[in-house]
Amino acid sequence: MKRLQVLCLVALSSSLLLFGCGKKDEEVSETLVQPIVEPITETTTPDEESNEPEESEDETDVPPQEGMVRSPLTNEWIDGSLEDARPIAVMSPNDSNALPHYNFSKADLLYECPVEGGITRSMAVFKDWENLDRIGNVRSSRDYFIYWALEWDSIYVHFGGPFYIDDLIEQESTNNITGCSYGAGKKVGLYENAFYRATDRSAPQNAYASAEGINSAIDKLGYSKTYRDSYYQPDHFKFASESEPNTLESYSDAVSAKEIDLSKPYPITKTSFTYNEEDGLYYRSMYGKADVDAANGNQQLAFKNVLVQFAYHEVRDAKGYLAFQVHDTTRGGYFFTNGKAIHVNWEKSTDYSPTKFYDDDGNEIQLNTGKTMVCIVKDTDTINVDGNDLK
Repeated sequence: MKRLQVLCLVALSSSLLLFGCGKKDEEVSETLVQPIVEPITETTTPDEESNEPEESEDETDVPPQEGMVRSPLTNEWIDGSLEDARPIAVMSPNDSNALPHYNFSKADLLYECPVEGGITRSMAVFKDWENLDRIGNVRSSRDYFIYWALEWDSIYVHFGGPFYIDDLIEQESTNNITGCSYGAGKKVGLYENAFYRATDRSAPQNAYASAEGINSAIDKLGYSKTYRDSYYQPDHFKFASESEPNTLESYSDAVSAKEIDLSKPYPITKTSFTYNEEDGLYYRSMYGKADVDAANGNQQLAFKNVLVQFAYHEVRDAKGYLAFQVHDTTRGGYFFTNGKAIHVNWEKSTDYSPTKFYDDDGNEIQLNTGKTMVCIVKDTDTINVDGNDLK
């Protein structure tokens, strides 16, 4: 009997030892393999899932080629060598005999605003311009356009201008290239190699810039071709992600916007935009016909975003020269994208600060990836959207 008890005790001790060793080995094994074991989703509770959202990389945030970066002007992918490259901002006329422009389909941004005589002028902003051999045509400056060029830290390209530009254009920080004399004192511009006259147009609508000419002027004048830390403010436009574009569906007051008619504020050019459902772009027309790029097979200019900006204005003199209040915090406008529109408010506080656009709740709007057109109109004008006048 005692022998049986001893045998039972030995057996019990052995089993306890085996169990203890097994538990220890199991813990070591889990520690070793834990980093490569997939989580067991079957045992995850709904609450745990909501607290730990699945992290997945948005494919649209992966550059299509190594070294590419997002453009601050369009949010499109661009070569990494352009990341810190300063854009150029080119003044151009919108007279009917000046059209079509050359290489404006390559511009990232296009501004349009009235000048004297009821006509408008455009300013095209290019981030990637080094391979362009005919840009423009190029005409004279108006001071309010310079402020829009400054907020991108652009090198401003123009063909002279009235004396109203003198103080601003001669600031040491204003890097500009002019093709002729300007201002009250007829200050001499940079002529050599910066511009050329085409033979297929008549003066004054035949002056053009080229990358070669602009580079020669930059070298001669000692301008930086990369952003200047003291002036460049990278936080300009705010963009929605490409995977979740801004459809404006979240705004209860959004209106349909398939046709944008600016013939009232722009009575000569009668600028308008037509929305294309297939590609989601707004196509620009002037004088009742497509506004095209003569350097790109007469491709019609198209934009993902259109901003209309109402601005206070005054008539300066008997010649009809205008002044627009570019620095303001009290004016409104409209934002168009994906076939809809919302009312916005805009602010610009300093020469180099960006013009910011906000919805009526005070949230900065999100533009969609692509080119943007900014139309500045007098605060006394109205625009027509899908047959309805908006102010």
